[in-house]
Amino acid sequence: MDTRVISIGSLSTNPIWDEREPARTGHSTTTLVRTGDAAILVDPGLPPAALKARLSERVNLAPSDITHVFLTSFSPECRRALEMFDRAEWLLSETERETVGVPMATSLQRLAQTAEDLRNAGEDMSDDQKTMLDIVRRDVAILSRCQAAPDSIAPGVDLFPLPGVTQGMCGLLLAEPTRTTLITGDAIATQDHLDQGKVLPTCWNREKAQESFQEALEIADALILGRDNMLTNPTARATL
Repeated sequence: MDTRVISIGSLSTNPIWDEREPARTGHSTTTLVRTGDAAILVDPGLPPAALKARLSERVNLAPSDITHVFLTSFSPECRRALEMFDRAEWLLSETERETVGVPMATSLQRLAQTAEDLRNAGEDMSDDQKTMLDIVRRDVAILSRCQAAPDSIAPGVDLFPLPGVTQGMCGLLLAEPTRTTLITGDAIATQDHLDQGKVLPTCWNREKAQESFQEALEIADALILGRDNMLTNPTARATL
Protein backbone atom coordinates (compact mmCIF):
# COMPACT_ATOMS: atom_id res chain seq x y z
CA MET A 1 0.00 0.00 0.00
CA ASP A 2 1.20 3.49 -0.90
CA THR A 3 -0.26 6.51 0.88
CA ARG A 4 0.58 10.07 -0.22
CA VAL A 5 -0.69 13.48 0.80
CA ILE A 6 -1.33 15.21 -2.53
CA SER A 7 -2.34 18.61 -1.14
CA ILE A 8 -2.36 19.99 2.41
CA GLY A 9 -5.67 21.66 3.25
CA SER A 10 -6.52 24.87 5.03
CA LEU A 11 -9.37 26.31 7.09
CA SER A 12 -10.95 29.47 5.74
CA THR A 13 -11.38 30.67 9.32
CA ASN A 14 -9.29 29.23 12.14
CA PRO A 15 -10.57 30.18 15.62
CA ILE A 16 -7.37 28.86 17.19
CA TRP A 17 -5.61 31.73 15.39
CA ASP A 18 -8.23 34.15 16.77
CA GLU A 19 -9.83 34.51 13.34
CA ARG A 20 -13.50 35.46 13.24
CA GLU A 21 -13.95 36.11 9.51
CA PRO A 22 -12.76 34.14 6.46
CA ALA A 23 -9.08 34.86 5.85
CA ARG A 24 -8.41 32.46 2.96
CA THR A 25 -10.12 29.93 0.71
CA GLY A 26 -10.78 26.78 2.70
CA HIS A 27 -10.01 23.40 1.15
CA SER A 28 -9.55 19.88 2.45
CA THR A 29 -6.38 17.85 2.59
CA THR A 30 -6.31 15.51 -0.40
CA THR A 31 -4.78 12.05 0.00
CA LEU A 32 -4.06 9.28 -2.48
CA VAL A 33 -4.13 5.63 -1.40
CA ARG A 34 -2.91 3.01 -3.88
CA THR A 35 -3.35 -0.67 -3.17
CA GLY A 36 -3.61 -3.44 -5.73
CA ASP A 37 -5.48 -2.08 -8.75
CA ALA A 38 -7.21 0.67 -6.74
CA ALA A 39 -6.15 4.34 -6.77
CA ILE A 40 -8.34 6.01 -4.14
CA LEU A 41 -8.36 9.79 -3.91
CA VAL A 42 -9.76 11.24 -0.69
CA ASP A 43 -11.37 14.71 -0.50
CA PRO A 44 -10.42 16.48 -3.76
CA GLY A 45 -10.85 19.97 -2.29
CA LEU A 46 -8.72 22.11 -4.61
CA PRO A 47 -10.10 23.58 -7.86
CA PRO A 48 -9.75 21.12 -10.76
CA ALA A 49 -6.80 22.77 -12.49
CA ALA A 50 -4.81 23.03 -9.27
CA LEU A 51 -5.49 19.44 -8.21
CA LYS A 52 -4.68 18.11 -11.68
CA ALA A 53 -1.29 19.83 -11.40
CA ARG A 54 -0.69 18.46 -7.90
CA LEU A 55 -1.44 14.91 -9.01
CA SER A 56 1.09 15.28 -11.80
CA GLU A 57 3.69 16.85 -9.51
CA ARG A 58 3.32 14.45 -6.59
CA VAL A 59 2.61 11.07 -8.19
CA ASN A 60 2.68 11.52 -11.98
CA LEU A 61 -0.97 10.55 -12.36
CA ALA A 62 -3.79 11.95 -14.49
CA PRO A 63 -7.41 12.23 -13.29
CA SER A 64 -8.29 9.25 -15.49
CA ASP A 65 -5.93 7.07 -13.41
CA ILE A 66 -8.08 7.47 -10.28
CA THR A 67 -10.43 4.51 -9.72
CA HIS A 68 -12.29 5.77 -6.61
CA VAL A 69 -12.95 9.12 -4.97
CA PHE A 70 -13.96 9.00 -1.31
CA LEU A 71 -15.46 11.99 0.50
CA THR A 72 -15.11 12.13 4.28
CA SER A 73 -18.06 14.54 4.16
CA PHE A 74 -20.18 16.21 1.49
CA SER A 75 -18.80 19.65 2.36
CA PRO A 76 -18.10 21.72 -0.78
CA GLU A 77 -14.55 22.22 0.50
CA CYS A 78 -14.00 18.46 0.22
CA ARG A 79 -15.24 18.06 -3.37
CA ARG A 80 -14.37 21.06 -5.56
CA ALA A 81 -12.59 18.91 -8.15
CA LEU A 82 -14.86 15.87 -7.84
CA GLU A 83 -16.40 16.18 -11.30
CA MET A 84 -12.94 16.01 -12.88
CA PHE A 85 -12.81 12.31 -11.93
CA ASP A 86 -15.63 11.21 -14.18
CA ARG A 87 -14.22 7.70 -14.69
CA ALA A 88 -13.96 6.95 -10.98
CA GLU A 89 -16.50 5.64 -8.48
CA TRP A 90 -17.65 8.43 -6.15
CA LEU A 91 -18.12 7.20 -2.59
CA LEU A 92 -19.15 8.57 0.82
CA SER A 93 -20.69 7.03 3.90
CA GLU A 94 -24.29 5.91 3.68
CA THR A 95 -25.21 8.04 6.70
CA GLU A 96 -23.69 11.17 5.15
CA ARG A 97 -25.45 10.51 1.87
CA GLU A 98 -28.83 10.10 3.54
CA THR A 99 -28.59 12.98 6.01
CA VAL A 100 -27.38 15.42 3.35
CA GLY A 101 -29.80 14.22 0.71
CA VAL A 102 -33.09 14.80 2.53
CA PRO A 103 -32.68 18.54 3.28
CA MET A 104 -31.11 19.06 -0.15
CA ALA A 105 -34.13 17.52 -1.87
CA THR A 106 -36.42 19.67 0.27
CA SER A 107 -34.50 22.81 -0.72
CA LEU A 108 -34.70 21.89 -4.39
CA GLN A 109 -38.43 21.28 -4.16
CA ARG A 110 -38.98 24.60 -2.39
CA LEU A 111 -36.91 26.59 -4.90
CA ALA A 112 -38.55 24.87 -7.87
CA GLN A 113 -41.98 25.68 -6.42
CA THR A 114 -40.95 29.31 -5.95
CA ALA A 115 -39.84 29.47 -9.59
CA GLU A 116 -43.15 28.01 -10.76
CA ASP A 117 -45.21 30.36 -8.59
CA LEU A 118 -43.31 33.35 -9.94
CA ARG A 119 -43.76 32.20 -13.55
CA ASN A 120 -47.49 31.79 -12.98
CA ALA A 121 -47.59 35.34 -11.66
CA GLY A 122 -45.72 36.62 -14.69
CA GLU A 123 -42.59 37.32 -12.68
CA ASP A 124 -39.05 35.97 -12.64
CA MET A 125 -36.74 34.77 -9.90
CA SER A 126 -34.13 37.17 -8.59
CA ASP A 127 -30.51 36.61 -9.59
CA ASP A 128 -29.75 35.32 -6.10
CA GLN A 129 -32.63 32.84 -6.28
CA LYS A 130 -31.51 31.64 -9.71
CA THR A 131 -27.95 31.16 -8.44
CA MET A 132 -29.17 29.22 -5.42
CA LEU A 133 -31.38 27.01 -7.61
CA ASP A 134 -28.44 26.26 -9.90
CA ILE A 135 -26.22 25.39 -6.91
CA VAL A 136 -28.79 23.07 -5.37
CA ARG A 137 -29.50 21.36 -8.69
CA ARG A 138 -25.79 20.75 -9.22
CA ASP A 139 -25.35 19.43 -5.67
CA VAL A 140 -28.31 17.07 -6.09
CA ALA A 141 -26.81 15.76 -9.32
CA ILE A 142 -23.45 15.19 -7.63
CA LEU A 143 -25.00 13.45 -4.64
CA SER A 144 -27.08 11.26 -6.94
CA ARG A 145 -23.88 10.09 -8.62
CA CYS A 146 -22.24 9.31 -5.26
CA GLN A 147 -22.62 5.75 -3.97
CA ALA A 148 -22.79 4.59 -0.38
CA ALA A 149 -19.30 3.27 0.34
CA PRO A 150 -18.91 -0.38 1.34
CA ASP A 151 -17.30 -1.16 4.69
CA SER A 152 -14.08 -2.01 2.83
CA ILE A 153 -13.22 -0.07 -0.33
CA ALA A 154 -10.14 -2.19 -1.09
CA PRO A 155 -8.00 -4.67 0.85
CA GLY A 156 -6.71 -2.86 3.94
CA VAL A 157 -8.83 0.27 3.29
CA ASP A 158 -11.81 0.30 5.66
CA LEU A 159 -14.41 2.86 6.62
CA PHE A 160 -14.04 4.38 10.09
CA PRO A 161 -17.13 6.38 11.15
CA LEU A 162 -16.27 9.70 12.82
CA PRO A 163 -19.65 11.41 13.39
CA GLY A 164 -19.84 14.79 15.02
CA VAL A 165 -18.58 17.50 12.70
CA THR A 166 -21.26 16.20 10.33
CA GLN A 167 -23.74 13.47 11.10
CA GLY A 168 -22.17 11.03 8.66
CA MET A 169 -18.52 12.04 8.65
CA CYS A 170 -16.35 9.02 7.98
CA GLY A 171 -12.60 8.47 7.75
CA LEU A 172 -10.57 5.70 6.18
CA LEU A 173 -8.50 3.28 8.25
CA LEU A 174 -5.45 2.03 6.36
CA ALA A 175 -3.77 -1.21 7.44
CA GLU A 176 -0.23 -0.51 6.23
CA PRO A 177 2.65 -2.96 6.71
CA THR A 178 4.33 -1.09 9.59
CA ARG A 179 1.52 1.07 10.97
CA THR A 180 -2.16 1.85 11.04
CA THR A 181 -3.02 5.19 9.43
CA LEU A 182 -6.31 7.03 9.76
CA ILE A 183 -7.50 9.67 7.31
CA THR A 184 -9.58 11.75 9.72
CA GLY A 185 -11.27 14.38 7.58
CA ASP A 186 -12.38 17.33 9.69
CA ALA A 187 -12.84 15.10 12.75
CA ILE A 188 -9.31 16.33 13.53
CA ALA A 189 -8.69 19.45 11.49
CA THR A 190 -5.11 20.62 12.14
CA GLN A 191 -2.09 19.96 14.31
CA ASP A 192 -3.15 22.82 16.58
CA HIS A 193 -6.54 21.17 17.06
CA LEU A 194 -4.80 17.87 17.75
CA ASP A 195 -2.38 19.40 20.27
CA GLN A 196 -5.15 21.32 22.07
CA GLY A 197 -7.75 18.55 21.91
CA LYS A 198 -10.25 20.79 20.12
CA VAL A 199 -12.89 20.08 17.52
CA LEU A 200 -14.25 22.55 15.00
CA PRO A 201 -16.83 24.97 16.43
CA THR A 202 -19.23 24.33 13.52
CA CYS A 203 -19.96 20.76 14.67
CA TRP A 204 -23.34 19.16 14.12
CA ASN A 205 -22.89 17.54 17.56
CA ARG A 206 -19.95 18.62 19.72
CA GLU A 207 -20.18 15.66 22.14
CA LYS A 208 -20.07 13.12 19.34
CA ALA A 209 -17.26 15.07 17.68
CA GLN A 210 -15.18 14.85 20.85
CA GLU A 211 -15.87 11.12 21.07
CA SER A 212 -14.75 10.64 17.46
CA PHE A 213 -11.63 12.72 18.15
CA GLN A 214 -10.69 10.37 20.99
CA GLU A 215 -11.50 7.24 18.99
CA ALA A 216 -9.18 8.43 16.24
CA LEU A 217 -6.34 8.78 18.74
CA GLU A 218 -7.02 5.32 20.14
CA ILE A 219 -7.00 3.48 16.81
CA ALA A 220 -4.17 4.87 14.70
CA ASP A 221 -0.39 5.18 14.72
CA ALA A 222 -0.43 7.95 12.12
CA LEU A 223 -3.09 10.54 11.31
CA ILE A 224 -3.80 12.43 8.08
CA LEU A 225 -5.69 15.50 9.26
CA GLY A 226 -8.55 17.21 7.49
CA ARG A 227 -6.71 20.50 6.95
CA ASP A 228 -3.11 19.54 7.66
CA ASN A 229 -0.41 17.00 6.89
CA MET A 230 0.28 13.41 7.94
CA LEU A 231 1.41 13.30 11.59
CA THR A 232 2.49 10.68 14.05
CA ASN A 233 -0.21 10.14 16.65
CA PRO A 234 1.32 11.75 19.77
CA THR A 235 -0.34 9.18 22.02
CA ALA A 236 1.15 6.29 20.02
CA ARG A 237 4.80 7.39 19.90
CA ALA A 238 5.85 5.06 22.66
CA THR A 239 4.67 2.03 20.66
CA LEU A 240 6.19 2.94 17.28
